[in-house]
Amino acid sequence: MKKYQIILALLLATLFTMSSCNKANSNNNALGEDPAEDLQSVSSSNENNNLADVSNWNKSSQMAVDEITKKYGKPNGITSDELIWTDAGVWKKIAITKMESKHSFPIEHTDMMQTTIMYKVPEDKMDELGMFDGSVTFDRTQGTMSARCDKEANNFLALNLANDIITDKKTVEQARKAYGDIIKEKMTGANPEYMSKLTFSSQPKAADPDKNTTGLTKVAVTAAIEKNNSSK
Repeated sequence: MKKYQIILALLLATLFTMSSCNKANSNNNALGEDPAEDLQSVSSSNENNNLADVSNWNKSSQMAVDEITKKYGKPNGITSDELIWTDAGVWKKIAITKMESKHSFPIEHTDMMQTTIMYKVPEDKMDELGMFDGSVTFDRTQGTMSARCDKEANNFLALNLANDIITDKKTVEQARKAYGDIIKEKMTGANPEYMSKLTFSSQPKAADPDKNTTGLTKVAVTAAIEKNNSSK
């Protein structure tokens, strides 16, 4: 009898050991047998989550995304309608949108890629920029100037000519003519400097907060608003 009890105890111990090993193997299979492989798998998953799906975008927008991704890598910000790169090359920001805007100057095309630099546009040149190219815009408060076209090269061209207007190197009429002439030059296989880089430096301290014309402080305004809200 005692012999049978010893055998039964040995069988139970063996079954317990096998069960523990199977549980451990199950956990290892869930995580991956190699910890380094697990980390690589997680990293790969995170990278895939950061990739943008632009398969339902128009062809021109897809081409713009492909151009910028190949040059600057993956975007820093992704929505269903817009991709954003920050501090990429000379650009403070690059934004490519799903929506395209028809633009006929200097030739028929669509705009979807906006590139932005830090640049202080003088007040007396703001109207001239508007007459030059409606896709060249600026934000006086933030101190930025942007161009919106279909390719980075065209944005280089637009901003270089805008700088020529601002620095009195060209009139609006001369800049508009130069835009078309340089595009034609590019079509012959040339590589115009105005389409390959910025020919001037950006201006990091370009922001213009303007002037307080009321004499009121932010604290005073906030206090007044809170007082009015509490009395309602």
